[in-house]
Amino acid sequence: MERKIIKTGDGSVTIHLSEWDEQYHSKHGAIQEARHVFIKMGLEYWVGLNKGKELAILEIGFGTGLNAFITFLESKKNQLDINYTGVEAYPVSENEIRELNYAEMLSAENQVNSFHKMHEITWDAPVGISENFQLVKQQKRFEQIEDVNKYDLVFFDAFGARVQPELWTEEIFNKMFSAMKSKAVLVTYSAKGSVRRAMQTAGFMVERLPGPPGKREMLRAFKK
Repeated sequence: MERKIIKTGDGSVTIHLSEWDEQYHSKHGAIQEARHVFIKMGLEYWVGLNKGKELAILEIGFGTGLNAFITFLESKKNQLDINYTGVEAYPVSENEIRELNYAEMLSAENQVNSFHKMHEITWDAPVGISENFQLVKQQKRFEQIEDVNKYDLVFFDAFGARVQPELWTEEIFNKMFSAMKSKAVLVTYSAKGSVRRAMQTAGFMVERLPGPPGKREMLRAFKK
């Protein structure tokens, strides 16, 4: 499948998959989307309810590492202790990583080595990126996740249901529900009715929220 780096609406880049006409992040702004969906509606929301607590995050679709990198920067800024697990079946290439401009666009050039370290670490081995941030990457398909009662927050950032509907099913959300602790939160950019219903059937309470630039709504789900 042809892949190319494209610039999004906020100046940050993403990877475009020509055959699917799909990209890793919103064409309206990769960083804007990540900050709104996963940081504001996810991380900041959870921290607001659980001040001072260590948290475990699961990202479904590690991809370019953008969500993990912004979360890492937030952990340094706010002294948050985070254990971050990123699941990715098809890692991005070294050439693509070199073209990603996230450190520059986030005014975090002094942390560019940390961003590259996230991509260079060995799979399936927890590594401290900083004193506050531990990362483990798992190279596997999402349906292979078997964790139970492990995560406080889930960033569900799979490719869209239009191109990979099998990643947005009740079966997958059953796995997410099992993997999450009581009172855990899941956020995703998707607002499709079929996705919301699959979440609810899996046992989640679901709410619609304002979406990032270029998207009217998104979803946030809760495990009681």
